[in-house]
Amino acid sequence: MTDTAPRPAPAPAQHGLDEDTIAFAGRVFEMARRGHAAELDALLAAGLPANLTNDKGDTLLMLAAYHGHADAVRALMARGADPARANDRGQVPLTAAAFKGYGAAIEAMLDAGAPVDGCGPDGKTALMMAAMFDRTEMLDLLLARGADAAARDAAGMTAQDLADRMGATQTAAKLRQG
Repeated sequence: MTDTAPRPAPAPAQHGLDEDTIAFAGRVFEMARRGHAAELDALLAAGLPANLTNDKGDTLLMLAAYHGHADAVRALMARGADPARANDRGQVPLTAAAFKGYGAAIEAMLDAGAPVDGCGPDGKTALMMAAMFDRTEMLDLLLARGADAAARDAAGMTAQDLADRMGATQTAAKLRQG
């Protein structure tokens, strides 16, 4: 016996993409989150855009950096991923890695040419992020790599100001020492 009941029409695909394409993109973003550098590199070599973004504006580089995967960061940067590209919340990969405390990811981006004082529209640099969240190792790394402690965000605040405001005592003390 065959089913003759009418079937509902499939849901319209987002952005004009079919379900298989959307599922593939989901797998690629998961590779970045999990740090699958070799797989990402192969896909990039085959033509996957290095600055592919998800529905939140996160690039593959943002996801790799935020999750601390230095090898994936290196692979993405070598294939042209833009470290200055901000997501929908105005965050850039370097500040995300500083927030999470992933020094190896920061070093990978800086070694590949990311600007140490790169920031999103709010003007907050990785140094400011490290200062705000009392990440002394990140602060030391960024200062050693040339970060500008006197830089000001869009509200006119320096890393020192932000550390004081957030009660980040260790980084505030380091910044006061110069």
